[in-house]
Amino acid sequence: MDNGNRLFIGNLSFGATEDMVRDHFSGIGSVTDVYVPMKKGFGFVTFSTAEEAQKAIAELDGSEIDGRPIHLDVARPKAPRE
Repeated sequence: MDNGNRLFIGNLSFGATEDMVRDHFSGIGSVTDVYVPMKKGFGFVTFSTAEEAQKAIAELDGSEIDGRPIHLDVARPKAPRE
């Protein structure tokens, strides 16, 4: 269940890896999960608390991973398929 601790990462480089993302966010707090689909330009990072996720948005929105500035937002639940 999402408690505001999962972030959507937009504008992610196609060459970015889960390890790169984990390293980038690990200084903010406890990263519990990272998901980066190959060559999609986005990903997700999950922290152990919503407070850590908010701190990541405040401190890392606009920072660069693999040469591209990233955009961070709290992840929304996946919409149900019809």
